Amino acid sequence: MKTKLNIITLALLSSCSFGLFAQGYGLSNAKTDNVKFDAWQCKSCVVETGTTGTVGAGIAYNNEDDIYSANAFNSSNEVAGKVDADIHYRGEEGYQANVDAHNLGMDNGRLDLDVGQQGVYNINVNYRTLAHYESNNALSPYQQIGSDYLTLPDNWEIAGSSSDMTMLNSSLNPFELSLNRDRYGMGVEYQTQSVFSTYVNFQREEKTGTKTTSGSFYNQSMMLAEPVDYTTDILNAGIKLKGDNWFTSLNYSGSVFKNDNNQLGFDSAFNPTFGAQTSGYMSLAPDNEAHTVSLLGQYNLAKTNLSGRLLVGQMTQDQSLTSIGYGYDLPAESIDAKVDITGVTLKAMTRLNRAWRVSASYDFNDRDNKTQVEQWTQISINDVTGEAAYNTPYDLTTHRAKLSSDYRITQGIKLDAGYDFERDERSYQDRETTDENTLWARVGVNNFEMWNMWLKASVSQRDGSKYQASQISSSEQNTLLRRYYLADRDRSQIEARLSHTPLSDLTVDFGARYSLDDYTDTAIGLTESTDTYYDVNVHYAINADVSLNAFYNHQIIKSEQAGSSNFSIANWQADIEDTIDYVGAGLSYNNLLDSRLKLGLDYAYSDSDSTTQVRQGITGEYGDYFAKVHNINVYGQYQATDNMSLRVDYKIEKYLDNDDANDINPDTIWNLVSFGNIDHDYTAHMIMLSMNYRL
Repeated sequence: MKTKLNIITLALLSSCSFGLFAQGYGLSNAKTDNVKFDAWQCKSCVVETGTTGTVGAGIAYNNEDDIYSANAFNSSNEVAGKVDADIHYRGEEGYQANVDAHNLGMDNGRLDLDVGQQGVYNINVNYRTLAHYESNNALSPYQQIGSDYLTLPDNWEIAGSSSDMTMLNSSLNPFELSLNRDRYGMGVEYQTQSVFSTYVNFQREEKTGTKTTSGSFYNQSMMLAEPVDYTTDILNAGIKLKGDNWFTSLNYSGSVFKNDNNQLGFDSAFNPTFGAQTSGYMSLAPDNEAHTVSLLGQYNLAKTNLSGRLLVGQMTQDQSLTSIGYGYDLPAESIDAKVDITGVTLKAMTRLNRAWRVSASYDFNDRDNKTQVEQWTQISINDVTGEAAYNTPYDLTTHRAKLSSDYRITQGIKLDAGYDFERDERSYQDRETTDENTLWARVGVNNFEMWNMWLKASVSQRDGSKYQASQISSSEQNTLLRRYYLADRDRSQIEARLSHTPLSDLTVDFGARYSLDDYTDTAIGLTESTDTYYDVNVHYAINADVSLNAFYNHQIIKSEQAGSSNFSIANWQADIEDTIDYVGAGLSYNNLLDSRLKLGLDYAYSDSDSTTQVRQGITGEYGDYFAKVHNINVYGQYQATDNMSLRVDYKIEKYLDNDDANDINPDTIWNLVSFGNIDHDYTAHMIMLSMNYRL
């Protein structure tokens, strides 16, 4: 009898080899003495070598007055350029290289370079930019914005209230609130033909810009521009070992954060009161480090999969304390903060038969704060009287256990159900322990022609140990107050998704979710919250050349809150309603001008609105907020040659928001110097020309 082994036979044997090994039917036991390996040939298994892919470039003109539009247009410059690339090289000996670039040169762009030999090693070099713009219309009388000391003009005249500052309006200058991040990275991965492989990845992020903060002297405050000049180094490394049915890895992750500005100093714009000084200082984000080591493992049996992880780590912070302007002796030069982290994860999944599968998991995380407790003298501000206080070393231990099962009732009908348990143990909190129990079930149906749907329901209950106000964490709070993340809560939730294809060219997808949170024992605080959400998505291929996509998302969150103005039982209530609507459509027309031209139109509109009504005898509105955004993109793409295409995009964004917190003139509040009106109301335009060449 002649035996022939081909590629298909080998693939079948490989896929079932684990089950056959136990019976002695592995490939290692195959009788291959008479097999003519030189005759094996796969005529269709030709590996293409050489270079393939695309390269592109573009240039854009941006017409905007409000820098906030740069978040949508990806550039804060009037003229911006970009480079795109998707290039692949493959050599005959398995050597390969990839270049992946997207919007490189713009505010949010990336570049990835990979070089290596398949199955042996890979070297990666990457770069990414990230930017977020808040405003270029913030106003401040302070000079040297961006430095670690903010000064007032030499001719500044202090006063008891902002409205009496004669030099305020003439000293106001606009400045930019924005954050920019540059990430650089390099990684190496090495594999061997045996069970061993290893990797090392390094990443540096440099974050610069300015953000909002405030400085105070007793009851007088100034809004300030905090300088941001952060550097974060992250190193990940590990060793991996794998066998036929097992895998393990030992991993290290470490991060080092440095802030080039340890403190921010500022002049006072007000008259000194109650012994206040004419200049102040505040500490900024301190230098810190975090290091973790983890051991992962996985083992596969015939019908069971076991996996686990053990993690240990430590976070430290030993930055020198800022003491300028603090008239008391410090108990230590630095806080010498230290937090130990321990984590354990265990997971198991077994298939009882072809239709029934059971899964279980347990997670343990412990945050042990070992920072030395010191005695500090409080600065006399507001109700703080200069008495001694102690830093609080908060600890947190979390246990999470899950048990679930899925059962295929029949072809196209599947039932999932499970039980989740979570326990949080906190130190120096109003409640030492909270327990949350959740039951859920989900049924999926896909055996109807043109229909696919599932429905999920869950109920959960949170309770815990006796609730008592902690003198350390909340010595001035109402004893009836319940913090929402610690309070007893009953939650019910139901969600569903339905997909229907009534025509071969038409697909409709619908999803909905409703949840109710009832804080059963809360007299002061959040008492109830509901969350209603649904979305509709439609795709319609009108013909071979024209397609339409449309969507609509709606979410409304309602919250009820009770409070007390006399440190007793509730005597006022608040109703908060947040509504978010997001709608859009896209239309594309292909194969115009002898299949060389493609036209398209994309439109999106979002509307978020938040209203708060407070009832205390009478009902009144309390600082409504809204944001409305229209985005339009009209584009055309022309295939000039077989390899080169040209594209033009015209984008419009119309943005309007209203936030009372951002609409305060610098002298509106007597004891505050603000940034002025930094709400947004603009219509911005961008046009981009780009080309793409196929190699």
